[in-house]
Amino acid sequence: MPTKAPFTDLPGLRAALDVLPQPDSIAREAASARNGALTKPPAALGRLEDLAIWYAGWRGEARPRLDEPQVIIFAGNHGVAAKGVSAFPIEVTVQMVANFEAGGAAINQLAKAFGARMDIVSLDLDRPTADFTEGPAMSEGEFVAAMAAGWEAVDPAAGLLVTGEMGIGNTTAAAAIAAALHGGGAEAWVGRGSGVDDAGLGRKRAVVDAGLARHAGRLGDPLEVLRCLGGREIAAMAGAMLAARHHRVPVILDGFICCAAAAVLEAAAPGALDHCVAGHVSAEGAHALLLQKIGKTPLLNLGLRLGEGSGAALAIGVLKGAIACHSGMATFGEAGVSEA
Repeated sequence: MPTKAPFTDLPGLRAALDVLPQPDSIAREAASARNGALTKPPAALGRLEDLAIWYAGWRGEARPRLDEPQVIIFAGNHGVAAKGVSAFPIEVTVQMVANFEAGGAAINQLAKAFGARMDIVSLDLDRPTADFTEGPAMSEGEFVAAMAAGWEAVDPAAGLLVTGEMGIGNTTAAAAIAAALHGGGAEAWVGRGSGVDDAGLGRKRAVVDAGLARHAGRLGDPLEVLRCLGGREIAAMAGAMLAARHHRVPVILDGFICCAAAAVLEAAAPGALDHCVAGHVSAEGAHALLLQKIGKTPLLNLGLRLGEGSGAALAIGVLKGAIACHSGMATFGEAGVSEA
């Protein structure tokens, strides 16, 4: 069952980032030794071998199984959407949440295909965040509450976590976060998101640059970056990833918006994403750059740009394959096969 967040204010949240559990080194070493004895040439399974060993270390088992993956979709609305930065009105957020709940979205099908439990967390959809060109997107209380909602949505017994999102305007917020953390301004980070035309792209860039200028004095603190420029669903994804680290639940990262949330954690506490792998690189132009900044190599490159956790959910199959080979294959000794 999900657990209560161990923080109720910003100092408590910072404390949760200060002490991060590490993988089980004994299990990792045992998994590496097992990998070296399996009936295959060395490194013949490529990245699948590294994935299995990584997973074994976080689960504390040399021969793990991947049971009960959890997909959580967080939904929030953005005040900055009123600036015309999206091809869709904010009412679509509520409509898509209803679609998730009815089982009709792409993420529902992918979660089902890979045996994942799917949860949906709506965050004050009738109360969008503030327009970040005019002030902070969230008060400290709202920000901490969103982070806590993310934490409390995670099942500590899950074998894996995927976080997805729904929120009209959230590629604008994600671009602003990425620019604040890594520089380059709107030009480097703003893409077409849900499909804006050239005029919409220009508005998005102007909005991001205005937000960066408005909050320039706060952008040295990654948590303030997220509070001032982000959204409730982005903060909740960060809170869920932080909870997963404390529960030693491995995470597959999704696209640009998910990785913007993850980038905040990495900037606030280097190494905070050691329990995460990148599921895919999306067609949103700046996602590849953001993956480089957080040091993650994607498992898949399929031109996806849907969000919802869809690319990460698809990558569950890759991780399941890695673990199935690692834990199910025979060793040379077990199979009676001579080693070279």
